[in-house]
Amino acid sequence: MSQANLPLAPGSAIGILGGGQLGRMLALAAARLGFDVVVLERQADSPAGRTAARLIVADYADEAALAELASLTGLVTYEFENVPAASVAWLAEHGVEVAPGPRALAVAQDRFEEKSFLNAHGAPTVAFAPARTPQEAQQALAAIGVPALMKTRREGYDGKGQRWVEHAADAAAAFEALGGVPVIVEAAAEFVRELSVIAARGRDGATAVYPLAENHHEGGVLRRSIAPARVSQALTDQAERIAARVLAGLDYVGVIGIELFEMADGRLLVNEIAPRVHNTGHWTQDGCEVDQFEQHIRAVAGWPLGPTHAIAHVEMLNLLGEEADAWAKYAAEPETRIHLYGKRLAKPGRKMGHVNRVRPL
Repeated sequence: MSQANLPLAPGSAIGILGGGQLGRMLALAAARLGFDVVVLERQADSPAGRTAARLIVADYADEAALAELASLTGLVTYEFENVPAASVAWLAEHGVEVAPGPRALAVAQDRFEEKSFLNAHGAPTVAFAPARTPQEAQQALAAIGVPALMKTRREGYDGKGQRWVEHAADAAAAFEALGGVPVIVEAAAEFVRELSVIAARGRDGATAVYPLAENHHEGGVLRRSIAPARVSQALTDQAERIAARVLAGLDYVGVIGIELFEMADGRLLVNEIAPRVHNTGHWTQDGCEVDQFEQHIRAVAGWPLGPTHAIAHVEMLNLLGEEADAWAKYAAEPETRIHLYGKRLAKPGRKMGHVNRVRPL
């Protein structure tokens, strides 16, 4: 098995679990720094696989594939948090350095564990309660109150695996509609707006935090982010304190995305964390000297973290489905930078790319 010699020197190989758009942009950033990338992905034709120096096509739990990845790289990261925790544990047991570590993955893969961790580390959230049966779901709704948001504890993203419950009598039906799997019931958050903070922590414990972004969702899917958000210094300080507590509590290495609710009284509540580069950080590609993707590669490779201050105002717009077909229009806009993911099939609601509209600070 290959061993990571940190800090990782250019010419070394970095493994990425996952072949989607985040893996693609991580691979491109790694290539700029002189690294080769080996992607382990289930699909033979994937956005990240086509930009990598080498592609291993297999299930993430395939031990033969994991052994091949380990033989080629001494350092592995992942592009999404639903890779099997057992695969990460297998790599670690066989001498491969995995960052972010298994603790971050375990916390992020279970919404109840995630919110429990956040509260225990001084990062406030809405009230919540777990449920494993229809009866427990009814009890949770009675304790939390309605309306409430019921979510599966594991998996689900972009609005999937969740539903609003308006009446306590509907709790059991909502539980069954979500598959009868363990859920978490969350109190409604009457927030002013949605914000997020992208932060990084290096192997030496150094941290770097990007300016906050203001985010707008439709149907549970991010449509646009505006950054740097217009926020007070007090709100910025609050977000940075939350980020510092989360990073330290997880002994984190890499970039993390933290979604926040700004409440009317000025408090910030954490909605969720993502132990990876994040959609609301795409603005950094054209709004910062070192974007979130290069920052992540720097952190996991043991390099110094780069600067995070904004060098431009950016409006990031996700291109969903056939919206990416308007690339010629966007290319004609002098203030617009296009980032397409190379996905072959444009399905409704599928993230096909994004554009960053840039203007001076």
